[in-house]
Amino acid sequence: MIAIVDYDAGNIKSVEKALQYIGEDPVVTRDTEKITQADKIIVPGVGAFEGAMGKMNHYHLVEVLQEMAMRGTPMLGICLGLQLFFERSDESQHNVPGLGLLPGEIVKFPMAEGYKIPHMGWNSIHINPKSRLLKGIPEDSYVYFVHSYYLRAERKEDVAATTEYIVDVHAAAEHDNIFATQFHPEKSGEVGLQILRNFAAI
Repeated sequence: MIAIVDYDAGNIKSVEKALQYIGEDPVVTRDTEKITQADKIIVPGVGAFEGAMGKMNHYHLVEVLQEMAMRGTPMLGICLGLQLFFERSDESQHNVPGLGLLPGEIVKFPMAEGYKIPHMGWNSIHINPKSRLLKGIPEDSYVYFVHSYYLRAERKEDVAATTEYIVDVHAAAEHDNIFATQFHPEKSGEVGLQILRNFAAI
């Protein structure tokens, strides 16, 4: 069973529909007991880092997600979900820590002439050939992004894909059972659906 974690963030319904489209039967829940029974966990989301961590704490989800990560349960963070998997974010005015599932930080895009922030739209990704999440995805495939902050992973080996937008962006990450994409697989056409299939098969 795939649990989609509901912490009042946006974009949960579209992830649920994409999983149903590929033949999965996900459960949308914030019930910690149900989450501990899941075979796989997805943390989607659109919104602000600090507010999202506030909701995570309010619903007692921080400890259960950290516990499930330690147990080795496959977990996928999408967009804001990716950002929450890391240690800290420039977006947090009060330096609220993230889940800390992987080492690294979320930083704000620098201003650059000719570029708009948020970064919104389709970009091609350069794929780490060792990635399990992106297995079978062609190099330079286009995926859909919406974000004003980007990942700077601490360990190079955790970077599953990169893209270029003002700077070199760590577009996806994975380490052992932890997977994350800054882009939205559920909005990225057949490429995105294949990424979700890959996760479901792990």
